[in-house]
Amino acid sequence: MIVRIMGEGQVKLADSHFAALNTLDDELLEEMEGGDEAGFRRTLGALLDKVRELGEPLPDDALEPSELILPAPDASLDEVRAMLSDDGLIPG
Repeated sequence: MIVRIMGEGQVKLADSHFAALNTLDDELLEEMEGGDEAGFRRTLGALLDKVRELGEPLPDDALEPSELILPAPDASLDEVRAMLSDDGLIPG
């Protein structure tokens, strides 16, 4: 799966990693619903770090369609809320 981190670029990520990412996504959703700004910042950073760690960066000139788009590390709580689906940022 191709994942885009806004403002950074794309990474190719194996589907087998999505269970670990969904755990962080669920935690992020809870923190957002509870208005926990500090927890939101920490978990968003952890989620993006995990995607960077597990994913293989695509070259900057690659134009692959992104199947998942994640917010930039400095995205606000309101910006991320606007990106959410019922499942959070990561479907499933």
